[in-house]
Amino acid sequence: MSREITPRPLTAEAFAPFGDLLDTSRGPDFLINEGLCGRHHDRARLEFGGGAPGLSLFDAVPRSLPYRFDLVERHPRGSQAFVPMCLCSFLVIVAPDAGGTPGTPQAFLTAPGQAVNLHRATWHGVLTPLEAPGLFAVVDRVGAGENLEEYRYPEGWVVVP
Repeated sequence: MSREITPRPLTAEAFAPFGDLLDTSRGPDFLINEGLCGRHHDRARLEFGGGAPGLSLFDAVPRSLPYRFDLVERHPRGSQAFVPMCLCSFLVIVAPDAGGTPGTPQAFLTAPGQAVNLHRATWHGVLTPLEAPGLFAVVDRVGAGENLEEYRYPEGWVVVP
């Protein structure tokens, strides 16, 4: 038996308890390159907790809705930013912490051109692109020390359209 979640559009306000919305909707902070490039400056709270920043490429298999899941994870030592390398949508599943385990999950659907930065220790689902290619640049903590906790819900969830 699975419980259902309906994804909401990703907005900065709705996502704030879990991380930062990275997009260009607020307009640039200033112009660079002789006024031909808008810089959207310092839009994420990046944390590396004793490690170093790393830039990796993730190549994930696209999924579709309805999407079933029971696994979430978190990174207690650092933030994790997911930046799609196409104008593609992806599903972001997050859950509040409930005394060391994840609470009821929420789902957000990104618009093309949006990215997210998950704050340190935020419970979240796996990378879930909804379109091909599932190629993402990921900025997160690299270095010594365990930085992954996984949790399986005893009863699964399904994200419905």
